[in-house]
Amino acid sequence: MKKVIIIGGGASGLIAGAESAKRGNETLIIEKMPRPARKVMITGKGRCNVTNATFDLDGLIKNVPTNPRFLYSAFSTFMPYDTIALIESLGVKTKIERGNRVFPESDRAVDIVDALVKNATQSGASIIQGTVKAFEFSDGLISAVILESGEKLPCDAAAICTGGKSYPLTGSTGDGYALAKSAGHTVTELKPSLVALVADNSFITQLQGLSLKNTAIKLLDGEKEIYSDFGEMMFTHFGVSGPIILSASAHMKNPKDRNYKIEIDLKPALDEKTLDSRLIREFEANKNKDFINSLSSLLPNKLIPVIVRLSKIEPSAKCNSITKEERQRLGHLLKHLTVNITDFRPIEEAVVTSGGINVKEINPKTMCSKIIPNLYFAGEVIDVDAYTGGFNLQIAFSTGYLCGQNI
Repeated sequence: MKKVIIIGGGASGLIAGAESAKRGNETLIIEKMPRPARKVMITGKGRCNVTNATFDLDGLIKNVPTNPRFLYSAFSTFMPYDTIALIESLGVKTKIERGNRVFPESDRAVDIVDALVKNATQSGASIIQGTVKAFEFSDGLISAVILESGEKLPCDAAAICTGGKSYPLTGSTGDGYALAKSAGHTVTELKPSLVALVADNSFITQLQGLSLKNTAIKLLDGEKEIYSDFGEMMFTHFGVSGPIILSASAHMKNPKDRNYKIEIDLKPALDEKTLDSRLIREFEANKNKDFINSLSSLLPNKLIPVIVRLSKIEPSAKCNSITKEERQRLGHLLKHLTVNITDFRPIEEAVVTSGGINVKEINPKTMCSKIIPNLYFAGEVIDVDAYTGGFNLQIAFSTGYLCGQNI
């Protein structure tokens, strides 16, 4: 019987441990936190967006901006419908919401965590709390892991499933990168992905706390459009956040070195001509009102003073005195409210880490290291990341499953 050690008891580690144990290995999962899968507990605002009901391979791959081809074998082996079937077989019913996002019917992330732990332990894996500090090598292979306590645990194979560097309070503090480097692996540049964005416009603080639903955005690099999305976003004290902003961040390199802008379309259902007709009607209905008092049916209250200022139309101007040029300028502004992006928020606040163990050093069909024959990897520690919507957890499950199968 092989002794297998899985380092990290998150989404990928728990699946890898379960699959390893099912194949007759004496499997030990070592988790540094008092409770496994802390990060799963906070996903989907505590509801756990467990996967995405995208059931075709190409559809999945399209949602992975970083090294998508590396995941073909992993996704082919364990698809989202396999995740749903596994979770439901463990007694947790699921439901599909907007954007094919899959949640537990209970809306409780803890139910998913309990199911993953149950799957691992019922399959025969053991889970202990501890922090792996180093490997011991013998003849080019890992022969033991050494814990922070100094305890040495012999093994025939090990898997690094430690997650990234985002949300360090959940245990994701980048330990796996140091372990991988000690085994001769390279780690690509780490940066936040699916993260809120910092903006320097003077109006940002005025809009703090404002949420916009059914909003369209375009991400521009200079004048070139590189991404567009539709959905929900919000203004914060530092810039912008929300689902469509997090997705946009996955398309960005270091914003400090670029000229990134996000154009917000406040009226995506109307083209500029139709919007102009709507403004004509509004101004006609409010012809004797001041301009600043005529926009309440068009915009949230918090946005009105900002739009008035940016439009350069006199706030006290009567609506019947607004010129065609001013009206068209206002219409253009409502379709192209521009936010200048200057930085990512810190990696500690990111949903996932972009960057990690170089995929060229891992066999995509087995998740085995190409450098150390008995070392494996799964999950966010690898240089792969996806858009928001359950895709990153599916990467963890698919790579974890493949790792556990082969270890």
